[in-house]
Amino acid sequence: MAAAVLAGGAMACSPTPPRPDKAAAETGGDWAQPPVIQRVQRNGSALVVSGAAQPEARVVLRGDDGAAFAATADSQGRFELRVPAPAQHLLLRPETQVGQDTAPSPDRLLILAAGQGPIAVLRPGGATRRLDAAPALGAIDSDGRMRVASGRTAPGATQIQVRGGGETVPVTPDAEGRWSVMLAPHAGPDSIQVGDREFVWPGEPASPSQNLSVERSGAGWMIRWTAPGGGRQSTWLPDLAGA
Repeated sequence: MAAAVLAGGAMACSPTPPRPDKAAAETGGDWAQPPVIQRVQRNGSALVVSGAAQPEARVVLRGDDGAAFAATADSQGRFELRVPAPAQHLLLRPETQVGQDTAPSPDRLLILAAGQGPIAVLRPGGATRRLDAAPALGAIDSDGRMRVASGRTAPGATQIQVRGGGETVPVTPDAEGRWSVMLAPHAGPDSIQVGDREFVWPGEPASPSQNLSVERSGAGWMIRWTAPGGGRQSTWLPDLAGA
């Protein structure tokens, strides 16, 4: 994860994910692009997942238990599909199908606490994107060597100050107010300050044997998960309450 983050520099912000375009869909399988998850909303006993994909492509969300949920994007590439609210936690793998070609996404859609907890897009080697109502600090991602703090502020904010590991770094959010910044590694608990709000990252968790581990840790949720290629990452999602 360190290499991917370092490529952007310590002051890089996290831009809005690119929207798959129509030209890519028309050129064939070599240009097949994975879908982009943009929003998850509860509707009764289901969760409605929406986003952008190649026009008229089939979008599939797959779970480790073999469950799959699918929908077809419209002519503008917009899609919306319904996922039954899970009993506990759910990790889904997005993919696009165009004809006989499949474009799996390296990202994972995480739904915690039957949809009542945080909902986020986990990114191998990158910053997590919170899709729920999150505090100023949305997530801390770590691979044991490097940490990435990320969050969202009001659109139009010029700069915020993020302090962690004893260092303060100015960060410029993108047009949506999203930002991310690299932090020095830290084994134990660490105070993370975003603007005038303080959070306590609980430290690196133990490495479980399963692909997904979810537990309460400090004032938030700690997730250990396996990225494509077998790399292990941890993601800490702070609670909104009290932030």
